[in-house]
Amino acid sequence: MFISGLMLLLQTAACLDRFCRFNQSDPCYAALGHKLSVLMLLNTSGYDMKIQKRINYNKHDNAVCRVKNDTIKRKECDLYSNRPEVTVINGTLIINRVIRADSGNYTVSLYRSDGTETATHLEDLKVNVEAPIGSVEVSIICSSSGVMRASCSSEGDQLLYSWTLNGDSLMDGNSSIDLNEGTDGNINCSVKNHVSHGQTTINVKSCTVSVVFVLVWCFQMMVLFGLLGGFHIYMRHTSGVRHL
Repeated sequence: MFISGLMLLLQTAACLDRFCRFNQSDPCYAALGHKLSVLMLLNTSGYDMKIQKRINYNKHDNAVCRVKNDTIKRKECDLYSNRPEVTVINGTLIINRVIRADSGNYTVSLYRSDGTETATHLEDLKVNVEAPIGSVEVSIICSSSGVMRASCSSEGDQLLYSWTLNGDSLMDGNSSIDLNEGTDGNINCSVKNHVSHGQTTINVKSCTVSVVFVLVWCFQMMVLFGLLGGFHIYMRHTSGVRHL
């Protein structure tokens, strides 16, 4: 069981590692705290590179990082300063532990060995960092009228919810749903975002008013009326004594 659990954990962690490339048209989604690999150039021979994160339209204010012979020039890399977990291998930028600040728009410029910039520029890449899904929990609340509400919760960014009951799809998009009186079976909540997904299934029974609850409620009401009746008799007796 320990080995199986360890293998599942390793597989889950591997699934959170992301790979993107500068010529892709869609945004690059990276999992917070996990590995991101970004292919910049297949053949880096004869080229130096400048990675630039566009903060605003003034190029002088943008953070940059220069790469020479597949090696980050740390003295010319304010973009990844004090981050030894960021490297370049075979034209691929590797961030072994993604942080929130890695979100943004990036561009790469190519330079010849003599320092002159080429006319070739890689397409911009938009990176979005999202926290992966945590454990998914489902709770059921029954009202006194027997109406049932199912609520789903999890950690993570940009969460999308979907529900099924006994395999049949229910309303999507909300973290909680109302169920009909008498709902019975297995209810599943699935949560996902761009970097991960998770789900939980629980068994639910129809919300019916418990017989024990009714008996306790009746007993409490009998005690309450008894106390009120006794208080009324006491007040009448006290009032009669005063008149005497």
